[in-house]
Amino acid sequence: MALSTRDLFQKRRQRNRNKLRAMANGRPRLSVHRSNKNISVQLIDDAKGVTLASASSLEKDLGVVGKNNLEAAGKIGAAIAERAKAAGVEEVYFDRGGFLFHGRIKALADAAREGGLKF
Repeated sequence: MALSTRDLFQKRRQRNRNKLRAMANGRPRLSVHRSNKNISVQLIDDAKGVTLASASSLEKDLGVVGKNNLEAAGKIGAAIAERAKAAGVEEVYFDRGGFLFHGRIKALADAAREGGLKF
């Protein structure tokens, strides 16, 4: 029985998240979601079950509405780093979900690191 593309994605996502959860040490999770049109990121405290900060290409004030490219990913990464610092968070663990660490995901992570987040 062959698994669908979506099932394989879900397996990758759970495998990645389970490995990260074991190494979390109480740090918040920087969770990324990428669609064909947009990219979004959330800073989540799993212990309390709350979102501490978020950024998305759908936000008009970031100037990347409806774009999902490397430039937009960089702006989103910088924005989440700034918002995380405002929330008092400096160390996170990066949850890429089932997405490969390449292209837009990597650009977002690099921008967040340059903004001062440690992961």
